[in-house]
Amino acid sequence: MRPLLPVTLRPGGVRYAPGVRAGNWVFATGHKGTADFVSGIAPEVLEAAAPNHGLPKNKKEALRVFANFDKVLKAGASDRDHVVRVDQYYRHGQVVPAYHEVRRRFFGGYIPPSTSNLHQAFLLAGQDMEVQLMAVACGKGLKPVQHRPKDLPVHASSGYSPVLTCGDYVFVAGQTAEAFKAEEGPIDPAARLHAGHLWKGSPIKLETEFIITRKLVPALATAGNRLEDLVKAQVYVRDVSDIPKFNEVWARHFPKAPPATTIITTADPGFVCEVGRIEINTISVRRGGRTKKHVVDAGVPMPFRGQVQAIRAGDLLFLGGLMAVDARGALAAEASVDPRQPHFASAAELQMDYMLAQADRICRATGTSLANLVRAQQFHTRLSDFPAAWRAWDRRLPSRYLPFSAIEVPALAVPGAVVLLDLWVYVP
Repeated sequence: MRPLLPVTLRPGGVRYAPGVRAGNWVFATGHKGTADFVSGIAPEVLEAAAPNHGLPKNKKEALRVFANFDKVLKAGASDRDHVVRVDQYYRHGQVVPAYHEVRRRFFGGYIPPSTSNLHQAFLLAGQDMEVQLMAVACGKGLKPVQHRPKDLPVHASSGYSPVLTCGDYVFVAGQTAEAFKAEEGPIDPAARLHAGHLWKGSPIKLETEFIITRKLVPALATAGNRLEDLVKAQVYVRDVSDIPKFNEVWARHFPKAPPATTIITTADPGFVCEVGRIEINTISVRRGGRTKKHVVDAGVPMPFRGQVQAIRAGDLLFLGGLMAVDARGALAAEASVDPRQPHFASAAELQMDYMLAQADRICRATGTSLANLVRAQQFHTRLSDFPAAWRAWDRRLPSRYLPFSAIEVPALAVPGAVVLLDLWVYVP
């Protein structure tokens, strides 16, 4: 396991790993339109003195992101043909067309499973997109195979494959309740609360049920999989108050062991379908394969009742979304600022300290450690909290270059929580 192209960001001494090679995996996390990873958005992207002189700003930004992906993939002995998943976050919808043009050219029109949604803010001034990528190394007998089932249509402007298999893993792109037939949209009639029927359904429940039964189940079936084979899910919602209703539907479909699930709030609107409320992406292990799903219970409290702490799948450990909560799901006293003396501590630093201790506990119960981190996503209610959160990382892993992404979200489900953590860890 080793960081790829590590840099130290000044001021602050923040150690960032643009990529990580772990076993046969290559991860590229938190990518932005930079030229050197350390100096902010590249000057040729912003062109402050002549912003309208050349290519559109977002196209230049996307070109720089994918040029940097090439560097990471090369350093990790991989290439664009071995990418298994890509996740994109944007500031607003008009970023997307230019980004898609560059992405189609990069992947030659054969794009791996993709998830895209809108968010409030990123770490760099002038930044309109943040992208994550996951790949396998070349020459290891692992060849990604993309699947395009006819019952899961994808708009030509996006062009991604809804399903990809690689070894014992199955990757499914982010699924929304967007209508199968454009003329019936934007939300599919089967997922829509019809006008005049105020108490005949809940929009978030209708959309969640539709995504699970009409999109996710057929996508998994393409690879011979079922819901119980899921090991990781990222769920994006635009209204934090929808989370309890989502969890009702989600739990009903997983009577035994749900996947390690992270629930993230988006901007409003947040999705390709402006009126949509939710998007779900997943990773599963292939049914009948050698890689098995192992649920991890390290006694760590989670934000939601029934939420799995982590799942190990082969040499990867996927943690459920962490917040600094106690056994009731409320903000833990140890992670709370004393309201009588509010300026003596940072909420972000206290909460990150608490979450990292809990994450380390989960890792050790699985035979690994936080030092083997391959992807860390932080979702802050205020990005100005990032330096305080970094101090907690610095104490926990003082010499490690970290593969992190940090974005700002409008709200978190736990009152008083200011940061949500989603961690993926390598298990040697």
